[in-house]
Amino acid sequence: MILRSACSVLAIGLIAAIAATPADAAKKKKRLVRAVPAVTGLAATHDLRMEGNRICFSDHYHYGSSMGGKTKRAAEIEAIKSWAGFVAFEYGNEWANFAKSGSKAMKCNAPFQGSWSCDLSARPCR
Repeated sequence: MILRSACSVLAIGLIAAIAATPADAAKKKKRLVRAVPAVTGLAATHDLRMEGNRICFSDHYHYGSSMGGKTKRAAEIEAIKSWAGFVAFEYGNEWANFAKSGSKAMKCNAPFQGSWSCDLSARPCR
């Protein structure tokens, strides 16, 4: 009799656990959907994370460069355009806003007087 009672209690516990699993999974899925907006296209092939109110590539960088800028600022702008153009081509315009990007790094130099070049890297965000 004790064995039958123990088995009954175990069976009831298993049934309760199985019955609760789909509801718990649905709750977790709803939280995930709210936390990370839907991502499509090639962006979905990368690991993503929320950073404030933006969704960003976790560890995938894109690069831009420029040469022959008459001023440092002109070279910076061309490097940003280079970065944004490729990001837009690969993932769409919503990812190509350099102002929203993460982990920005830019190095510029003037190897020749009056001629600036810049190289930059950043993680796309939207």
